[in-house]
Amino acid sequence: MTLVHDDRTALRRGRIAVYLLFLLSGMAIGTWTARIPTIKHDLGLSDGQLSLGLLGIAAGAITGMQVVGRLVDRYGSVRVMLPMAFAQGAALVLPALVPNLAALALALFVFGAVHGILDVAMNANAVEVERAAGRSLMSSFHAVFSIGGFVGAATGGLLAATALSPALTFTAVATVIAGMALWASRWALAVDAGPASAETGPGGTGRGVLLLGMLAFCCMIGEGAAADWSSVYLHELSGSDGFAAAAYAAFSIMMTAGRLAGDRLAAAFGPVALVRGCGLLAATGLGAALLVNLPIAGVIGFACFGAGLSCIVPQVFSAAGRCDPARAGRALARVASLGYAGFLSGPVLIGGAAEVLGLSYALAIPVLLALFVGLGASIVRTGSFTK
Repeated sequence: MTLVHDDRTALRRGRIAVYLLFLLSGMAIGTWTARIPTIKHDLGLSDGQLSLGLLGIAAGAITGMQVVGRLVDRYGSVRVMLPMAFAQGAALVLPALVPNLAALALALFVFGAVHGILDVAMNANAVEVERAAGRSLMSSFHAVFSIGGFVGAATGGLLAATALSPALTFTAVATVIAGMALWASRWALAVDAGPASAETGPGGTGRGVLLLGMLAFCCMIGEGAAADWSSVYLHELSGSDGFAAAAYAAFSIMMTAGRLAGDRLAAAFGPVALVRGCGLLAATGLGAALLVNLPIAGVIGFACFGAGLSCIVPQVFSAAGRCDPARAGRALARVASLGYAGFLSGPVLIGGAAEVLGLSYALAIPVLLALFVGLGASIVRTGSFTK
């Protein structure tokens, strides 16, 4: 349907539908992650073999993101995201049913493709809901994804503790996902995008999307680096496995908290000032921690890094969707693909640099990239709700 701007009930329901989609998407990823060790054991895989299998998710996500943009622009975000929301639960079950590594890689390719398509389509719908509301909402949507990841991981862990098989675990969560998808399908909001514009955004749509993609790439290199190297860095400083885990915990908690506050901050200061401040916070926080080189400083530094990165990607995605509303799907697909490429390449980049320079110096790379994002924050001004 087409939104009537004074229809507050439709708008509120549309927001809830987007929250549900981000929540179920995060739950699927979190649940899968929690059961990886069991699946690895059941299939008798080595670490190297598991790594090959896990490439299926990355390959599937990137493939899905390449095809979804035009589908969203042609058929609308709702017609793409809702089937994928139901498919997300079904795709989650597949990896638990496979007999060998090749089948696992194929199942994870399907899982990744569904996730990538859903990711772009639901972000496109989030931009439509934002535009109808006339204010920033994207940070809260991304916060709900983070919460979904935590809920999925916790659920998967609890069910693993009861010795429930991955197949039954995934089936149980898939049932919940199907229920949320059904709810979202009843309340999802479709909004007319309006006519395409050839010169919307900084330097035209194409150039603006590329610049936004660069910001997403730089930011998500940092996210990937934190996910894989924060605990390793803190372990080198403290020598404690338990204390080492505090680095990524602090990063994750502050990222979620930052996203919960992000929409209010965007309304108060504007997206440009918010992204600039976040980039500088991430760079100075982690940079100072690397210079101090103490365990507690490392925890604080990664907490600041998480808080700093928290609001950047939501604002970048929101700006990408506003570059040209009639081509929002293609814009978001390009930006999301570049961001995902950064997330995947970040750990590899830091690992290679650490071999040559040492981990402390290697972690200066995401510091410099966060600084670059802060300096390039004016790119997110495109069609913003506030100055």
